[in-house]
Amino acid sequence: MSTSGLVVASHGRHVMVESPDGLRVLCHPKGKKNQALVGDRVLWTPSGDEGSIDAIEQRRNVLYRQDELRTKSFAANLDGVLLMLGAEPEFSETQLVRSLIACEVAGIEAWIVLNKSDLQPAFDRAWARLQAYRDMGLRVLPLCLKHAPMGLEAIEAKLAGRLTLVLGPSGVGKSSLLNRLVPEAKAETAEISQALNSGKHTTTHSSLHWIDRASQTALIDSPGFQSFGLHHLQPTDLAAAMPDLREHMGECRFHNCTHLHEPNCAVKAALERGQISPQRYRIYEQLMAELSAPPKW
Repeated sequence: MSTSGLVVASHGRHVMVESPDGLRVLCHPKGKKNQALVGDRVLWTPSGDEGSIDAIEQRRNVLYRQDELRTKSFAANLDGVLLMLGAEPEFSETQLVRSLIACEVAGIEAWIVLNKSDLQPAFDRAWARLQAYRDMGLRVLPLCLKHAPMGLEAIEAKLAGRLTLVLGPSGVGKSSLLNRLVPEAKAETAEISQALNSGKHTTTHSSLHWIDRASQTALIDSPGFQSFGLHHLQPTDLAAAMPDLREHMGECRFHNCTHLHEPNCAVKAALERGQISPQRYRIYEQLMAELSAPPKW
Protein backbone atom coordinates (compact mmCIF):
# COMPACT_ATOMS: atom_id res chain seq x y z
CA MET A 1 0.00 0.00 0.00
CA SER A 2 1.36 3.42 -1.00
CA THR A 3 2.15 6.05 1.59
CA SER A 4 2.88 9.75 1.16
CA GLY A 5 6.27 11.33 1.58
CA LEU A 6 8.56 14.24 0.76
CA VAL A 7 11.73 13.85 -1.31
CA VAL A 8 14.55 15.33 0.78
CA ALA A 9 17.60 14.27 -1.25
CA SER A 10 18.45 13.00 -4.71
CA HIS A 11 21.47 11.65 -6.54
CA GLY A 12 21.07 10.14 -9.98
CA ARG A 13 18.00 7.93 -9.92
CA HIS A 14 18.08 7.34 -6.17
CA VAL A 15 16.08 9.56 -3.79
CA MET A 16 15.61 9.83 -0.04
CA VAL A 17 11.96 10.11 1.00
CA GLU A 18 10.83 11.44 4.39
CA SER A 19 7.53 10.18 5.79
CA PRO A 20 5.25 12.42 7.89
CA ASP A 21 6.71 10.92 11.09
CA GLY A 22 10.26 11.90 10.05
CA LEU A 23 11.49 8.49 8.93
CA ARG A 24 13.80 8.65 5.90
CA VAL A 25 13.92 5.79 3.40
CA LEU A 26 16.02 5.25 0.26
CA CYS A 27 13.66 4.87 -2.72
CA HIS A 28 13.96 4.05 -6.41
CA PRO A 29 11.67 5.18 -9.23
CA LYS A 30 9.40 2.76 -11.07
CA GLY A 31 10.16 3.53 -14.70
CA LYS A 32 11.64 6.66 -16.26
CA LYS A 33 8.55 8.79 -15.66
CA ASN A 34 8.81 8.60 -11.89
CA GLN A 35 12.13 10.43 -11.50
CA ALA A 36 11.47 12.57 -8.44
CA LEU A 37 13.16 15.81 -7.41
CA VAL A 38 13.95 17.26 -4.01
CA GLY A 39 10.79 19.03 -2.89
CA ASP A 40 8.46 16.59 -4.63
CA ARG A 41 5.53 15.08 -2.78
CA VAL A 42 5.36 11.42 -3.73
CA LEU A 43 3.48 8.20 -3.12
CA TRP A 44 5.83 5.31 -2.35
CA THR A 45 5.71 1.67 -1.33
CA PRO A 46 8.07 0.15 1.25
CA SER A 47 10.06 -2.93 0.26
CA GLY A 48 12.28 -4.22 3.04
CA ASP A 49 14.60 -1.41 4.18
CA GLU A 50 14.01 0.57 0.98
CA GLY A 51 11.08 1.63 -1.17
CA SER A 52 9.85 2.46 -4.66
CA ILE A 53 8.25 5.62 -6.02
CA ASP A 54 4.74 4.87 -7.32
CA ALA A 55 3.71 8.39 -8.33
CA ILE A 56 4.75 12.03 -8.10
CA GLU A 57 2.05 14.43 -6.97
CA GLN A 58 1.35 17.47 -9.14
CA ARG A 59 4.12 20.06 -8.91
CA ARG A 60 3.62 23.78 -8.35
CA ASN A 61 6.86 24.56 -10.14
CA VAL A 62 10.25 23.17 -11.15
CA LEU A 63 13.51 25.09 -11.45
CA TYR A 64 15.93 23.75 -14.03
CA ARG A 65 18.63 24.70 -16.49
CA GLN A 66 19.24 23.29 -19.94
CA ASP A 67 22.21 23.41 -22.25
CA GLU A 68 22.21 22.09 -25.81
CA LEU A 69 22.60 18.47 -24.74
CA ARG A 70 20.92 17.93 -21.38
CA THR A 71 18.58 19.25 -18.73
CA LYS A 72 19.51 19.62 -15.05
CA SER A 73 16.62 19.97 -12.61
CA PHE A 74 17.32 21.55 -9.23
CA ALA A 75 14.14 21.13 -7.16
CA ALA A 76 10.35 21.29 -7.21
CA ASN A 77 7.57 23.09 -5.31
CA LEU A 78 9.78 25.98 -4.27
CA ASP A 79 8.61 29.10 -2.44
CA GLY A 80 11.82 30.94 -3.22
CA VAL A 81 15.38 30.85 -4.50
CA LEU A 82 18.25 32.40 -2.56
CA LEU A 83 20.97 33.37 -5.04
CA MET A 84 24.18 33.53 -3.05
CA LEU A 85 27.15 35.56 -4.25
CA GLY A 86 30.46 36.47 -2.67
CA ALA A 87 32.45 39.70 -2.65
CA GLU A 88 35.42 37.61 -3.76
CA PRO A 89 36.06 36.11 -6.20
CA GLU A 90 34.23 38.55 -8.47
CA PHE A 91 30.84 37.10 -9.35
CA SER A 92 29.61 36.57 -12.90
CA GLU A 93 26.71 38.90 -13.64
CA THR A 94 25.90 36.79 -16.70
CA GLN A 95 25.30 33.74 -14.51
CA LEU A 96 23.26 35.86 -12.10
CA VAL A 97 21.03 37.10 -14.93
CA ARG A 98 20.59 33.57 -16.28
CA SER A 99 19.54 32.30 -12.86
CA LEU A 100 17.10 35.16 -12.37
CA ILE A 101 15.54 34.58 -15.79
CA ALA A 102 15.02 30.89 -15.00
CA CYS A 103 13.33 31.80 -11.71
CA GLU A 104 11.13 34.40 -13.41
CA VAL A 105 9.99 31.95 -16.09
CA ALA A 106 9.26 29.30 -13.45
CA GLY A 107 7.26 31.79 -11.38
CA ILE A 108 9.54 31.50 -8.34
CA GLU A 109 10.56 34.50 -6.23
CA ALA A 110 14.31 35.07 -6.22
CA TRP A 111 16.45 37.21 -3.94
CA ILE A 112 20.17 37.80 -3.53
CA VAL A 113 22.55 37.42 -0.60
CA LEU A 114 25.99 38.99 -0.96
CA ASN A 115 28.43 37.30 1.41
CA LYS A 116 31.82 38.39 2.77
CA SER A 117 30.89 41.92 3.82
CA ASP A 118 34.09 41.90 5.90
CA LEU A 119 36.20 42.06 2.74
CA GLN A 120 36.83 45.66 1.74
CA PRO A 121 36.90 47.28 -0.76
CA ALA A 122 35.76 44.14 -2.63
CA PHE A 123 32.37 44.06 -0.91
CA ASP A 124 31.58 47.71 -1.73
CA ARG A 125 32.47 47.10 -5.39
CA ALA A 126 30.24 44.02 -5.52
CA TRP A 127 27.40 45.83 -3.72
CA ALA A 128 27.58 48.68 -6.25
CA ARG A 129 27.36 46.17 -9.12
CA LEU A 130 24.04 45.00 -7.69
CA GLN A 131 22.46 48.48 -7.72
CA ALA A 132 20.49 47.71 -10.88
CA TYR A 133 18.89 44.73 -9.14
CA ARG A 134 17.88 46.77 -6.10
CA ASP A 135 16.43 49.36 -8.48
CA MET A 136 14.28 46.60 -9.99
CA GLY A 137 12.83 45.86 -6.57
CA LEU A 138 14.86 42.71 -5.99
CA ARG A 139 15.79 42.13 -2.37
CA VAL A 140 19.56 42.13 -1.83
CA LEU A 141 20.89 41.30 1.66
CA PRO A 142 24.46 41.65 2.97
CA LEU A 143 26.03 38.83 4.94
CA CYS A 144 29.18 38.05 6.89
CA LEU A 145 29.70 34.49 8.15
CA LYS A 146 33.22 34.94 9.54
CA HIS A 147 34.22 36.42 12.88
CA ALA A 148 31.04 38.02 14.31
CA PRO A 149 28.26 36.85 11.95
CA MET A 150 26.18 39.70 10.53
CA GLY A 151 22.97 39.54 8.50
CA LEU A 152 21.70 36.11 9.60
CA GLU A 153 18.57 37.46 11.31
CA ALA A 154 17.30 39.15 8.13
CA ILE A 155 17.92 35.97 6.15
CA GLU A 156 16.14 33.80 8.72
CA ALA A 157 13.13 36.15 8.62
CA LYS A 158 12.98 35.86 4.84
CA LEU A 159 13.22 32.06 4.97
CA ALA A 160 10.56 31.55 7.65
CA GLY A 161 7.75 29.18 6.67
CA ARG A 162 9.12 28.64 3.17
CA LEU A 163 10.91 26.02 1.10
CA THR A 164 13.96 27.77 -0.35
CA LEU A 165 16.65 26.57 -2.73
CA VAL A 166 20.14 28.01 -2.28
CA LEU A 167 21.92 28.53 -5.60
CA GLY A 168 25.34 29.94 -6.35
CA PRO A 169 28.84 29.16 -7.55
CA SER A 170 31.26 27.16 -5.45
CA GLY A 171 33.16 29.03 -2.77
CA VAL A 172 30.61 31.74 -1.90
CA GLY A 173 29.66 30.28 1.47
CA LYS A 174 26.52 28.20 0.76
CA SER A 175 27.67 25.37 3.02
CA SER A 176 28.76 27.82 5.72
CA LEU A 177 25.33 29.47 5.68
CA LEU A 178 23.62 26.09 5.90
CA ASN A 179 25.81 25.02 8.82
CA ARG A 180 25.05 28.27 10.66
CA LEU A 181 21.30 27.79 10.24
CA VAL A 182 21.28 24.00 10.64
CA PRO A 183 24.26 22.92 12.81
CA GLU A 184 23.53 19.23 12.23
CA ALA A 185 23.47 19.66 8.43
CA LYS A 186 27.04 18.41 8.01
CA ALA A 187 26.21 15.13 9.71
CA GLU A 188 22.97 14.81 7.75
CA THR A 189 24.78 15.41 4.48
CA ALA A 190 27.41 12.77 5.24
CA GLU A 191 24.71 10.26 6.13
CA ILE A 192 22.72 10.99 2.96
CA SER A 193 25.87 10.84 0.83
CA GLN A 194 26.62 7.38 2.12
CA ALA A 195 23.09 6.13 1.51
CA LEU A 196 22.71 7.61 -1.96
CA ASN A 197 26.11 6.73 -3.31
CA SER A 198 26.80 3.27 -1.90
CA GLY A 199 29.18 4.51 0.76
CA LYS A 200 31.24 6.75 -1.52
CA HIS A 201 31.52 10.35 -0.47
CA THR A 202 29.69 12.69 -2.82
CA THR A 203 28.92 16.40 -2.95
CA THR A 204 26.93 16.19 -6.17
CA HIS A 205 23.46 15.68 -4.74
CA SER A 206 20.83 18.17 -3.57
CA SER A 207 19.41 17.81 -0.08
CA LEU A 208 16.68 19.40 2.03
CA HIS A 209 17.32 20.47 5.63
CA TRP A 210 14.69 21.60 8.14
CA ILE A 211 15.61 24.79 9.95
CA ASP A 212 12.83 24.56 12.56
CA ARG A 213 11.55 21.72 14.73
CA ALA A 214 8.03 22.09 13.30
CA SER A 215 9.33 21.25 9.79
CA GLN A 216 7.82 24.39 8.26
CA THR A 217 11.03 26.12 7.11
CA ALA A 218 13.57 24.35 4.93
CA LEU A 219 16.69 25.03 2.89
CA ILE A 220 17.64 22.94 -0.12
CA ASP A 221 21.40 22.84 -0.60
CA SER A 222 22.59 22.31 -4.17
CA PRO A 223 25.96 21.72 -5.83
CA GLY A 224 27.82 24.70 -7.23
CA PHE A 225 27.65 25.21 -10.98
CA GLN A 226 29.80 26.96 -13.55
CA SER A 227 27.18 27.49 -16.24
CA PHE A 228 23.43 28.01 -16.43
CA GLY A 229 21.94 27.13 -19.79
CA LEU A 230 18.61 28.60 -20.88
CA HIS A 231 17.98 26.48 -23.96
CA HIS A 232 14.51 25.58 -22.68
CA LEU A 233 13.49 29.16 -23.55
CA GLN A 234 12.64 30.78 -26.85
CA PRO A 235 14.52 34.00 -27.75
CA THR A 236 11.19 35.82 -27.65
CA ASP A 237 10.79 34.83 -23.96
CA LEU A 238 13.86 36.69 -22.77
CA ALA A 239 12.80 40.34 -22.58
CA ALA A 240 9.57 39.45 -20.77
CA ALA A 241 11.63 37.58 -18.16
CA MET A 242 13.80 40.64 -17.43
CA PRO A 243 11.71 43.11 -15.38
CA ASP A 244 13.66 46.21 -16.38
CA LEU A 245 13.19 45.44 -20.08
CA ARG A 246 9.63 44.18 -19.67
CA GLU A 247 8.57 47.51 -18.16
CA HIS A 248 9.04 49.22 -21.55
CA MET A 249 8.11 46.47 -24.01
CA GLY A 250 4.55 47.58 -24.69
CA GLU A 251 5.71 50.98 -25.93
CA CYS A 252 7.72 49.71 -28.91
CA ARG A 253 6.61 50.62 -32.45
CA PHE A 254 6.44 46.95 -33.52
CA HIS A 255 4.60 44.35 -31.46
CA ASN A 256 7.23 41.71 -32.31
CA CYS A 257 10.19 43.97 -31.58
CA THR A 258 13.36 42.09 -30.64
CA HIS A 259 14.78 45.23 -28.94
CA LEU A 260 17.98 44.83 -30.92
CA HIS A 261 17.81 46.84 -34.15
CA GLU A 262 14.22 47.98 -34.80
CA PRO A 263 13.40 51.71 -35.02
CA ASN A 264 11.36 53.36 -32.28
CA CYS A 265 12.21 50.64 -29.75
CA ALA A 266 11.12 51.73 -26.27
CA VAL A 267 13.59 49.36 -24.61
CA LYS A 268 16.56 50.90 -26.41
CA ALA A 269 15.22 54.37 -25.65
CA ALA A 270 15.05 53.46 -21.96
CA LEU A 271 18.63 52.18 -22.21
CA GLU A 272 19.74 55.53 -23.62
CA ARG A 273 17.94 57.36 -20.79
CA GLY A 274 19.81 55.28 -18.23
CA GLN A 275 16.71 53.37 -17.06
CA ILE A 276 18.24 50.03 -18.05
CA SER A 277 21.71 48.92 -17.01
CA PRO A 278 24.09 48.80 -20.02
CA GLN A 279 25.60 45.57 -18.67
CA ARG A 280 22.20 43.90 -18.36
CA TYR A 281 21.34 44.95 -21.90
CA ARG A 282 24.65 43.53 -23.17
CA ILE A 283 23.80 40.24 -21.47
CA TYR A 284 20.38 40.34 -23.14
CA GLU A 285 22.07 40.74 -26.52
CA GLN A 286 24.39 37.80 -25.79
CA LEU A 287 21.52 35.56 -24.71
CA MET A 288 19.46 36.48 -27.77
CA ALA A 289 22.39 35.51 -30.00
CA GLU A 290 22.94 32.27 -28.09
CA LEU A 291 19.31 31.16 -28.21
CA SER A 292 18.85 32.22 -31.83
CA ALA A 293 21.89 30.29 -33.07
CA PRO A 294 21.25 27.01 -34.97
CA PRO A 295 21.98 23.77 -33.06
CA LYS A 296 25.63 22.64 -33.22
CA TRP A 297 24.83 19.01 -33.88
